[in-house]
Amino acid sequence: MSKRNSQTAKSAARERLRIERERQAKRDRIKRQVIVAGGIVAVLAIAGGVGYAVVQNNKPGYWEAAKDDKLVKPANTTGADGTTVVLGKSTAKKTLVMYEDPRCPICAQFEQTVGSTVKKDYDDGKFKIEYVGATFIDNGSPGEGSKNALSAMGAALNVSPEAFLEYKTALYSAKYHPEETDDKFKSDDYLIKVADTVSALKGNAAFQKAVKDGTYDKWALDMSEKFNKSGVQGTPTLKMDGKTLTGSDGKNAPMTVADFSTAMDKALAA
Repeated sequence: MSKRNSQTAKSAARERLRIERERQAKRDRIKRQVIVAGGIVAVLAIAGGVGYAVVQNNKPGYWEAAKDDKLVKPANTTGADGTTVVLGKSTAKKTLVMYEDPRCPICAQFEQTVGSTVKKDYDDGKFKIEYVGATFIDNGSPGEGSKNALSAMGAALNVSPEAFLEYKTALYSAKYHPEETDDKFKSDDYLIKVADTVSALKGNAAFQKAVKDGTYDKWALDMSEKFNKSGVQGTPTLKMDGKTLTGSDGKNAPMTVADFSTAMDKALAA
């Protein structure tokens, strides 16, 4: 191999190495620019995401906004805001006030055990029933089922007192009442499914529309506020003549037929 050819080869090799180094340096510069740009975009995205989240979190939720809806009072109610729900024969001299939350598991237990006795005494004219609905479980077990079910109950009440009471019984039944942590009542379709077990509500287009449109959502919130102002601490709570009816423990609502009958006989005789 000639010296010239050797030098030429070395020069060519050096030139190729120089070109490769320049290319690598350019790639490195581009990579750094991409990383920096990506970091800026990421920071902006995070900032934007946080900003979006803050905006979303500060937006009123559906039920918060529903407080400002126009109030529609169901039929068969009285009072300025329609939250006085008193049902029964006009000849009944006393009124049993029932405080219940639709999602309350103890209320479901009470209704399943004692509900038929309450209904019989009510049908016999021993007392009227005043219903006060609560929705506090939506706060403790986050959800909206109590409010949504109470609104649907308003739609049932608008049909008739009988439809309301039958629907309440169906919602608390062992078949349809969910676990406290299962927010099934948030679904309008589920509430309508339960309503289809009540003759007056089955296939009732007006009732179904009221449930889906949230016609009585504002009413449900006002009813819930009535409960909040009542001073009652839990559900179920039963009162007559301002006095709380309790079971044999002297503290909680009567959870057996025997305890309920004993407490009721005493209250009616007072």
